[in-house]
Amino acid sequence: MAHGSTRPTSRDVARAAGVSQAAVSLVLGGKWRGRVSEATAERVRAAARDLGYRPNLAARNLRLGRTRTVLLVVPALTTEFFAGVYTGAARIAARHGFGIVLYPSPEGVGPARDPFHSAQAALDGVIASSMAADALTAIHGDQLPLVMLDSDPDGSLGAATVNLDIGDGVRQVAEHLLALGHRRFLHLAADIPSWTFRTRAQALAAHLARVPGTTLRTTRAPIAIDDARAATEAALTAPGPRPTALVCDDDKLAAGAYKAARRLGLRIPDDLSVTGLDDLALATALDPELTTVRLDAELFGERGMQALLAVLEGHTPRQGDIPVELIVRGSTAPPAP
Repeated sequence: MAHGSTRPTSRDVARAAGVSQAAVSLVLGGKWRGRVSEATAERVRAAARDLGYRPNLAARNLRLGRTRTVLLVVPALTTEFFAGVYTGAARIAARHGFGIVLYPSPEGVGPARDPFHSAQAALDGVIASSMAADALTAIHGDQLPLVMLDSDPDGSLGAATVNLDIGDGVRQVAEHLLALGHRRFLHLAADIPSWTFRTRAQALAAHLARVPGTTLRTTRAPIAIDDARAATEAALTAPGPRPTALVCDDDKLAAGAYKAARRLGLRIPDDLSVTGLDDLALATALDPELTTVRLDAELFGERGMQALLAVLEGHTPRQGDIPVELIVRGSTAPPAP
């Protein structure tokens, strides 16, 4: 990557690749086939990557026209929540004559090296979850018009940020459990270093701290049922008074907590109240059904695509977080006397 305040130009790329500026324009504009060799094209792409070259997007769109294609970068396609995000984004995209390409970056699997060769030349913009930031960097998606989902608005890479009101969702959970009389809490936190999970932890601690006599312990686990079960078992059998309420960052974590409670002979909600977050289909498959926070994944995707369309047109995207709703079911009750 180039350092310092001077932004690399197409002339710098041409010099590094040993080709003309016209060749650089052809390659990065996707118009090179039949006009320059594959080896030359790869040399230009490599030089552009090494220099951190960012094309003048506005000038390129005027010259070449838009591809009307958007990239959606998500952690994994197997996640019900992100399937909803895609559905919502695709609905808005279709209304405006855009297509959406999905690029998953499953946890623990490194993304392919620049899978679109010159992604900038093939796409108009990117919508990306902050949980898939590594993939975003790998494909140079941060060099395109970019909307970030679930991302710190004060430190976002993107031209716009769209968030669910996660902090308010956690506040609703805390107030519900406090009103039932719970004072000993365990937070089963997702072991993922991202803004959305830091926000959940901070909001829970802040709301519980307002009520005298509350205690909060935290244990962490990857978002996987067996890992959540093991972490919950260890936390519930640790020395000291057992928590009466378990706040989980995700419904899958809550499913693992159910298995741990059953192994320990604890009844939900009689001995332990459990809450989730997402309102996946899993929430009503559990017995008792899970009290959780409903996140409208499709609306999230719609708002992400609407924000990107606004950025592409030079407008200010809609402001404000998307509201979330606590759904109270059978997994929460007052603590045993």
